[in-house]
Amino acid sequence: MSDSVGPQRPALEVADIIRQQGDAFLAQYGGTLTAAQRQALRDLGQCRTAALGGHVWRCTDCGHERIAYNSCRNRHCPKCQALARACWLEREAELLLPVEYHHVVFTLPAEVAELALVNRVVLYEALFQAASATLRELAADSHWLGAQLGSLLVLHTWGQNLHHHPHVHAVVTGGGLSCNAQGVVDPAPQWRACRPGFFLPVRVLSRLFRGKYLALLQAAFKRGKLRLSGRWAALADSTAFADWLRPLYQQDWVVYAKPPFGGPAQVLKYLARYTHRVAISNQRLVGLTDGQVTFRYKDYADGQRSKKLTLSAKEFLRRFVQHVLPRGFVKIRHYGLLANRHRAGKLRRSRQLLLVAQVAAAGAGVEPVAGCEQAGIEPAARPCCPECGGSRWLRLPLPLPDSACGDTS
Repeated sequence: MSDSVGPQRPALEVADIIRQQGDAFLAQYGGTLTAAQRQALRDLGQCRTAALGGHVWRCTDCGHERIAYNSCRNRHCPKCQALARACWLEREAELLLPVEYHHVVFTLPAEVAELALVNRVVLYEALFQAASATLRELAADSHWLGAQLGSLLVLHTWGQNLHHHPHVHAVVTGGGLSCNAQGVVDPAPQWRACRPGFFLPVRVLSRLFRGKYLALLQAAFKRGKLRLSGRWAALADSTAFADWLRPLYQQDWVVYAKPPFGGPAQVLKYLARYTHRVAISNQRLVGLTDGQVTFRYKDYADGQRSKKLTLSAKEFLRRFVQHVLPRGFVKIRHYGLLANRHRAGKLRRSRQLLLVAQVAAAGAGVEPVAGCEQAGIEPAARPCCPECGGSRWLRLPLPLPDSACGDTS
């Protein structure tokens, strides 16, 4: 049987670091890990190895064979996101509207991010709730727009150096269906568009987001939903918690709007990069030498220059597992026009109104926004045999071995 052939694997993978240094990491930090974090380490370490079994692809034209070991399919694995991303994008393309889209990022301050490390579900949920409510309330205000937007929010918890940096990326329609001040769509709505190139005022978004998030944090405290033990034990006292919150009301919270997308084509390309991203890709890893991991990162404080950072393998894995989400936590969510409830009817009405607008624009000689069919995302090419160029393959099962062997992916 010939060696496995296919896409070239990176010289170093997160899986290699786990296999070489995972035992030492668990010996030091194992008692602090959640079940989901332990599972992620096991899955990534075994991904595409004989430990998970696999199959043999045999070319029916020339008999050439290649081994393909099974993937772990863990959502935190750098190697297992392509299929999930492709399937998700295919579904998401059906929801896009022919309008300008805007990209807004909501970030938690460092003090709150530290508390989130021991209260992930509560504080991540609050991040989604505060960001979505901010967009809904401000857009519904007739002073700014007076419309219900469609928004897609994606949670990322990392910075370039793998420190805990929770934030949500919001991809938002540049307009929506007319609504009342509570965000309820009018019985006979009209389409209200944002000014070209402008979404909503960032300073107002930041202050509203800050107020909503801290209100949710206070409510969680009053309901006893926060874990306040260890270094956080002093905050269990209501006066101490209020004192800790007070400076947060004085800070400017980071909310920024990036330049708008031109339309659905650009949105799909963006989503293809961001939605199923994990904390670090294998391509950013440089080397593993004497228990030290080196990887590339962008220093945004220094003009986005590309730099290298070296950490001990245990510190690298400690930072990596910080970004393993709790089991069942949904990191991609839809709101407004894109929320599941009444979505089909709202999108149908939106497209009807936008079609009228596009016909009018065409009559006036205005070029309409590019549609989804121009996204430029094509299905993966059918694999061909490297020996004869054939494309007919026979799939044969590969039995699980008695003991796992090394990664030959």
